[in-house]
Formats: sequence, C-alpha cells, structure tokens
Amino acid sequence: MDSKHAKVEELKKDEDVRRALEQTGGTSTSKPVPEIRPQHKLGIVTYFALLIVGGGIYYLFRLRFFDFTGEYNALLQRVTLGSIAIVLSLAVAKIVRVFLIEPLENPVVRFNLNRVTNLFVGLGIFFIALSIIFANWYPAFVSLGLISVVLGFALQTPITSFIGWIYILVKMPYRVGDRIVIGEAAGDVIDVAYLDTTLWEFGGKHLSTDHPRGRIIKFPNSKVLNTAVFNYSWSLFPYIWNDIKFQIAYQSDLEFVARVLREVAEEEVGEAMMERVRTYRELLQQTPVDELEVNERPVVVFRVGDNTWIEAIVRYLVEPRRSGEVKTRLIKKMLSRLNQEPAKVMFPKSDLR
Repeated sequence: MDSKHAKVEELKKDEDVRRALEQTGGTSTSKPVPEIRPQHKLGIVTYFALLIVGGGIYYLFRLRFFDFTGEYNALLQRVTLGSIAIVLSLAVAKIVRVFLIEPLENPVVRFNLNRVTNLFVGLGIFFIALSIIFANWYPAFVSLGLISVVLGFALQTPITSFIGWIYILVKMPYRVGDRIVIGEAAGDVIDVAYLDTTLWEFGGKHLSTDHPRGRIIKFPNSKVLNTAVFNYSWSLFPYIWNDIKFQIAYQSDLEFVARVLREVAEEEVGEAMMERVRTYRELLQQTPVDELEVNERPVVVFRVGDNTWIEAIVRYLVEPRRSGEVKTRLIKKMLSRLNQEPAKVMFPKSDLR
C-alpha cells in the first residue's frame, strides 16, 4: 500500500497530471520551484548598458546640452525616451525568458509562454512608436479608435480567432503534440499560432487505421469556441479502449477462448501499462468521478451475432498512436493460439459464414 501511495505522489509531481487533476476538481500538490539556469548573460548586460547610455543622453537633453538641435530638440528627446522604453521592454522580456520560461521542463508550456511574451513585447513597441510619432496622445487615440471600429468589422473573424488562441492557452482543450478530433478534422497538433491551428492528419476515408496520411489541416482558432474537441492525449489518462472481434461457433469452448484472448492482450499491453492505469485509478478516486470504473486489464465479452455465430470481443487499453500496430500484432498472436485448438475453437469457413 505504501508503494502505491508513493507512486501516486510521484505522479502528482508531474505538471500535466497536476493540471488534469485541477481541471477535474481533484487535489494536487504545490508546484516545485524550478531550477533557474541563467543563460544569455551577455545579452542582458548589453541591454542594461544601452539603458545607461540612453539615460545619460536623455539627461544631457534635459540639461540643454544639445540646444544646437533647435526645433528638432523635442522630437529627439521623444526618440531617446522611446528608445529607452523599447530597450527596457526587450530587457524585461529577455529576463522573463531566461529566468522564468527556459527553466520550465515542459516544451509545450515554454512554446506558449514565448508566444505570449512576443505578443506583449510587440504591442508594447507598437504603442511606444505611437508615442514617438504623435506628441499629443489624445488625437492619436481618437484616430486609433476610429480605425479600430472600421477594422473591427473587416477583421471580425481574425479577432475571434485571436480570442480563440487565448482560450486555448488558458483552458488547454488541446496543445502541441496532442491527438485531437475537432469537427471533420482529425490529427496531431503540430502548431498553435495566433490565428490558426495546424494538424498533421491521421486516418480518414482512404485509410482504415489511425496512421498519418501525410497531409496537414489548418483551421481558425475560432472553431474551438463553438465546436466540440475530442482529445486523445489527456494527461491523466493517455489511453483509449480498443477492441477486436472474432466470430466463433456456438459449440466453441467459450472459457478457453476468453482465457486465450485475455492472456494474449495482457502480454501485449504489458504490466507496466496496467500498473500505471492502477495508479491513475487511485488518482481518480480523489476527483468528483471517483466512482468511475477503470479496468486496467483486458476484458472479454461475448455477444450473439446477426448470423449463426457468436462474437468474441476483447477490449484492451492502448496508446492512440499505437492502436494500429498493436491491433495487428494481437490479431496474429490470437489467431495463432486459437488455431492450435481446432476442437475448442471453430471459426466460420467459406460459404458457411
């Protein structure tokens, strides 16, 4: 029991599992303080050196050291002050990346935070440039407001897609690396940009398995606001149930068939995966869905078919991206084992099927 508890606590330390638990209402431990690995120190020092130089130049302007510039003096002061503000913005962004973003172990989180940082820096530089060009902020904001009203109607879809991007970052219905289905699109997420998402398509009408098709799909981020997202890569339970059906005669030894199918599936799935599922089940007990039954071992059920045969169905857990190759191996092994006992297992033959 202690070992199980230790494994649960170890999984809780995983960032993805902790986030999934929080989304389901479960408890989680506090996030450990990441180890800071300072890099690009030369760049940070350069930014601070530029700030000192810029501050010195602006101070000289205030002391009227550059009065010979005449009517351009006010403009040069704004340019100097704006340059200081731009360098300061870049320096802050550099510090955030080096000391807060890069120490993070999750590459997806680093990717998203870098995108957000670039966005804020770009907006900051844009408004600083406006302050340099327009000495009076009021006419600038009035003009910008009128332009925004006009552009708001023309750019309604891109704006909605940008809001969708923010929603994706905050709520995380999917992220880079996840396998999802949204609307008619199905694939692995390879990029989440400000306005659209790119998928590497899998499956489809030309393939009977979930293998990649070699095509990419792009759709606007606004789609996530009004379309259901099916995510196959949920961190708390990154597996799906798959099944294989065999048609056998009523005279077959059902106990023998069930035992063979279960043993072969367990050999393929592996004890490591079953142990992990048991641990996830322990985690689920701390959430509002604690009564949800999650079987870590393959399950065999029998059903009466539409014809004169019994359907033997084995259900097992598998990682979504390995479903095709695992099913192929299981079918080969199961048929090999079942065909060794023709007296106990009778399959459909030719026109009798």
